[in-house]
Amino acid sequence: MSTERESIDQARDIMISAIAQSMVIYGVTPSVGRIYGVLYFSSEPLTLDEIKNQVAMSKASVSNGMRELLETDMVTKVWMKGDRKDHYVAEKDYLRNFLSFFIKKIRQERNLIMKATEQVEPTLEAIVRDTSDDQVKEEAQKDLDLINNSYNYFDWTMRLANAMESGEIFDYLPKTKK
Repeated sequence: MSTERESIDQARDIMISAIAQSMVIYGVTPSVGRIYGVLYFSSEPLTLDEIKNQVAMSKASVSNGMRELLETDMVTKVWMKGDRKDHYVAEKDYLRNFLSFFIKKIRQERNLIMKATEQVEPTLEAIVRDTSDDQVKEEAQKDLDLINNSYNYFDWTMRLANAMESGEIFDYLPKTKK
């Protein structure tokens, strides 16, 4: 192998490592980041076995990581004529990846909190309405106020997610500086 080829491979390894480390910031495991990095620098679609060999992980771990990447649209499954195995390619647009990832996380956060709110709000409202203990009533009302105040946050984050999804956000924050 030529020294230039080795230098390219070394440069890719450094970048793949950096991608893996940066994805940890967003709550993605380094192994999933390495899988994405390998696909990102691949000039052709890869099978699970090919990815497994490059990242030195078990096929089950690669498969689980691939599922996570598929869910966030960072990777796409593609069909290759004459081959029954699944092949994968990385979405190479970092901005698109960022938006897809955050839209998903914003909606997950909202759904978790809203389900909890639906569960506890009626109980707190009943306590405020029915209790004769002023201290308990005050505590329940404070909790209801905190929950109600959180609705402003969730309204804003949903508007943000919708603006990111529609592309409206680029009206206010263009993709490139003009």
